[in-house]
Amino acid sequence: MDDLTYAEVGATAGEMPADYHHVRARRAIGHGREAFERAADALLAGEAQRRAGARIELSETPMREGTRVTMRLGVGILSFCIPCLVVWAERTDTVAGFAYGTLPGHPERGEERFTLTLRPSGEVVFDIAAFSRPGRWFTRVGAPLGRLVQAWMTRRYLRAL
Repeated sequence: MDDLTYAEVGATAGEMPADYHHVRARRAIGHGREAFERAADALLAGEAQRRAGARIELSETPMREGTRVTMRLGVGILSFCIPCLVVWAERTDTVAGFAYGTLPGHPERGEERFTLTLRPSGEVVFDIAAFSRPGRWFTRVGAPLGRLVQAWMTRRYLRAL
């Protein structure tokens, strides 16, 4: 994990660092064990990203700590390579998820966590937590646009499962 572009590894699990932009989003996506298992299989196979419109390659499926994730968004010269490393992954009877951190070449610096929870009521809840800041000259210049893209993708991820 020496090549991550930020120091606060794992901070999406708790209090996120103050000098970053934060995202927290939640959505109920279903009910019952079957819905949870189906969503967990999809999440750990990269389907939230794929269904949200990213082209994604995983070094292994299902994702686990150490999995390399390479996504592409956009077309032609406006296509961005988004390399990440999974820094946390878990699958239990009631929780499934992963977090990935940015690698060199990613337009941002930071971490994003995707967590599914099967609540005692049977409700399946999908949570996203992220912290980021511009990592390249063009994301510093276009920071307001970057925040809009991040919010748009977060909504797409929540609908994807």
